[in-house]
Formats: sequence, structure tokens, C-alpha cells
Amino acid sequence: MHIFRAISVWLVIICAESIHGTVREVFLAPWLGNFTARQISVFTGMILIFAITYYFSLWLAAPNTKALLTIGLIWVILTMLFEFGLGVFVFHYSWGRVLEDYNFSRGGLMGLGILFMLFAPLLATRLRKKVAG
Repeated sequence: MHIFRAISVWLVIICAESIHGTVREVFLAPWLGNFTARQISVFTGMILIFAITYYFSLWLAAPNTKALLTIGLIWVILTMLFEFGLGVFVFHYSWGRVLEDYNFSRGGLMGLGILFMLFAPLLATRLRKKVAG
């Protein structure tokens, strides 16, 4: 498996998601409130992740389902490290505030986004193959 390629695509995803988060905070959060804006951005973020993954799916050159799921798992681990590290150590959010986005029973939808990220390489590659016919 091409770990370098998987991490390279993740870097594109995390840069796009960082811009996405900035746009959310500047435009959406003042209008709808911070928590609602974060909920909505989970779905727009999933679209963004899928689009990037679809674009790079051939370049990832994963040979099978196991490799695609491994790429997704790598992305999930890197994203969680990034999210928690940024939230706690850079923005000085409490652990409660960081974990709030993952508490499904209280409206946190980030877990759905992370679960989607796990399967995005597999879904995007299958769709690309289907479209290619």
C-alpha cells in the first residue's frame, strides 16, 4: 500500500476541511449559531471529503477493499489526532467541548463524519469504477 499517497490525500482533505471550518465560523455560525453550524458542516464536509477522495481515488492505487479500508482508517486516526490536538492544545477548548461534537445523543454529528471518512476511499473507488464502466 502507498502510505505516502494516503497521507498526501489526507493532507489535501485536512487543508480543505480547515478552510471549510473557517468559512463555517465566519459565515454560517453567526447566522445559525455555532452548534447548528457545526452540525450542518458535518454533511457539507462529507461531500467535500468524498469529492477529494473521488478525484484522487485512481492515484491512491489501492489494490483491494482491505487497502481502501486501511487508507480510511489511517485518515480517521490522523483526523482524530488533528482534531483533538488542535482543539485542546491550540484553541484551548476543554475536552468536554471537543467531545461535544461526537456526542450523538446531544446532537453531535461528528461521529457520522468520521465513520464516513473511514469508508470514503472504498465508496469513491467503487463509484469511479462503476462510472468508468
